[in-house]
Amino acid sequence: MLPVLKIRPKKLLLTIMLVTAVCTAIVFYAVSHLRHTRNGTNSLRLLNEAYMTVLENYVEKPDAKKLVLKMVDGMLATLDPHSAYLPPEPYHEMEVQLSGAFGGIGIELGTKEGRLTVISPIDDTPAFRAGIHANDMIWKIDGTTTNGMNISAAVKRMRGERGTPVTLTIIRAENARPLVFRLVRDIIKVKSLKAKLLDSGYGLIRIAQFQERTGVEFKEALKELHAKSGGSLKGLILDLRYNPGGLLNSCVEVVNCFVGSDINNAAIVSIKGRTPESNRVYNATLGPKEPRYPVIVLINGGSASASEIVAGALQDHKRAIIMGTQSFGKGSVQSIFPMKGNAALKLTTARYYTPSGRSIQAKGIVPDIEVDAVKQAAAQAQPNRRELKEKDLSNSLAPTVMPDEQQPKAPAVAHGKGMDKDQDLQKDFQLRRAVELLQSLSLLKESGLSTSK
Repeated sequence: MLPVLKIRPKKLLLTIMLVTAVCTAIVFYAVSHLRHTRNGTNSLRLLNEAYMTVLENYVEKPDAKKLVLKMVDGMLATLDPHSAYLPPEPYHEMEVQLSGAFGGIGIELGTKEGRLTVISPIDDTPAFRAGIHANDMIWKIDGTTTNGMNISAAVKRMRGERGTPVTLTIIRAENARPLVFRLVRDIIKVKSLKAKLLDSGYGLIRIAQFQERTGVEFKEALKELHAKSGGSLKGLILDLRYNPGGLLNSCVEVVNCFVGSDINNAAIVSIKGRTPESNRVYNATLGPKEPRYPVIVLINGGSASASEIVAGALQDHKRAIIMGTQSFGKGSVQSIFPMKGNAALKLTTARYYTPSGRSIQAKGIVPDIEVDAVKQAAAQAQPNRRELKEKDLSNSLAPTVMPDEQQPKAPAVAHGKGMDKDQDLQKDFQLRRAVELLQSLSLLKESGLSTSK
């Protein structure tokens, strides 16, 4: 005999109520989902009707592929300035740029008097080893003349898989006849940063863009600067001016060199979006950190995205003094979604926030010490000069203010008495002010007047 489940009256009523509630929830979800699906279907039906009408009735037969691509472009253009469809070639070029490595011969190209000209061969590359010089004019690439060829087309011809040959015909001013160079392509690694010792104990690292190897290159640069300064630095200038951003993980690696000694205060940046996978906090890792020498970060209106993450994190952790002018204000994160045909969709999926919870979107990083790129007298002569910012772009995301967000204080204005006769520093007013500040901080420390710990 089969067992029988006995249910008491009260339990029976409770069970019926529970089942009813669950069924109601399921029905509500189904209706809501159906309504949402119908709205989406109606919108797609409208799009399809418009597409077919144009395809069948336009005065000239349109290109169907172009129509579809323009529809996609139009859809993304209504979102924000950073969401876009990337056709195969621009998508590949973006990957190459961010990776910092590609198959080629190692030449920086430009144009001079309308001619394709070598700006400089990159050290330790096929072009450098073969003896190609700056100012060499490239006449032919694999027998094809470069007359009328733009830089992009020339780069496309010279790049290729490692181990494949390419022949350049060069015209050099001091040679009567053209020179022929038969080169074999190799993997070209372009450094994303440059470092040098400005003065005894004072280092400068300029990061042009945050690429895949930037974190590793930054640590190597710090190690070299320490060695050149006799084992320890008195101070560091991190130049992020005109740095448009790049990879999030790489900028986190840079900040990680300076923060994270306190496990309870290790946040570098947080990102928040609509979906659960878009929400994440990036924390510094435990381990050896750079000594507590003074750090100055230079920024300007061209500093955006990942460079603003670095400046904001070091500012919030009080690990660096931010100097220069207000940054661009791009506080959004873009994700890449590969698509068919080697194309991709670049879509804004989240906003990012500094460790204190500040949103930088359309606001930017306000420097602790404001220093213009030109002297005050020159700036007053150009009263209407203004840099383009994120908030000026069409359809830019509105700034967000968190309930407990602290607004930055009004920046102080730096004043300096001059510098030594270093030509590079004389040309770069902001850099000169940064070095002066480092020297002042060092003097305070050596005099025993500094109260910082």
